[in-house]
Amino acid sequence: MEYREWRRILLPYEYAVEELKVKFKNIRREFQNKGEYSPIEFVTGRIKKVTSILDKAKKLNMDTDKICTEMEDIAGIRVMCQLVDDIYTVVDIIHSRNDMEVVYEKDYIKNYKESGYRSYHVIIKYPIETIEGSKEILAEIQIRTLSMNFWATIEHSLRYKYNKELPEDLSIRLRRAGDAAFTLDREMSEIREEIIKAQVTFGLKSLAVKESLDGIRLLHKMGYEQDAIAFQEQLDVINAVDNIDALAVLQGQIDAMIDDIKQISKEKK
Repeated sequence: MEYREWRRILLPYEYAVEELKVKFKNIRREFQNKGEYSPIEFVTGRIKKVTSILDKAKKLNMDTDKICTEMEDIAGIRVMCQLVDDIYTVVDIIHSRNDMEVVYEKDYIKNYKESGYRSYHVIIKYPIETIEGSKEILAEIQIRTLSMNFWATIEHSLRYKYNKELPEDLSIRLRRAGDAAFTLDREMSEIREEIIKAQVTFGLKSLAVKESLDGIRLLHKMGYEQDAIAFQEQLDVINAVDNIDALAVLQGQIDAMIDDIKQISKEKK
């Protein structure tokens, strides 16, 4: 098959990866905007290389004309979480959505591989609109913690170096490292509530600071430079003592002043 033909075939998968990345990032943003803890830390995606597609098809004894309908991971999304419980929250979110259909899933956390690999895989059908019409493709979503991802990245690099045949002693050490990484995940899960409270508080503070700064900049544009300077000085003092309650009060004062200015301007008209 020529390069041009492969480009035509893979283009919908590229669209799917970009759309899915945006959707999962928006889920994270929604949690943050509501001042809530997000189960999603960050999202990445990739399209399988043509050589990898052909190698896998050969390994599975798959006909070339069945690649698009049977190969599940041409489009791949990876969702990173902080805690193990977050993984299952993300799985529930995927199941609740109407814009993707779960075909099946593989829980390599409860049933981890002998190598030590842990992750949660969800195979979905995802509709894509192209100039040639609608196309439903298969995509794989891998959901894992940061430590699981660190282990998997190292393991993948080593398998590439040794042409997928790791020496036995190295395999044993990798399995031990995988167990150690999962022990860390379990310890973090034990203090989950404290982690969530700390991160929600930090997120609320960051949001309040941003909105206060946006308000101060708006007052500058409106011509209320002295008020803007005064609010900025108050913000600097509050930031120095890390008082989130005082920050919320200041934000309210800035918003109230902007609303008053807008109302006066409207009445003059």
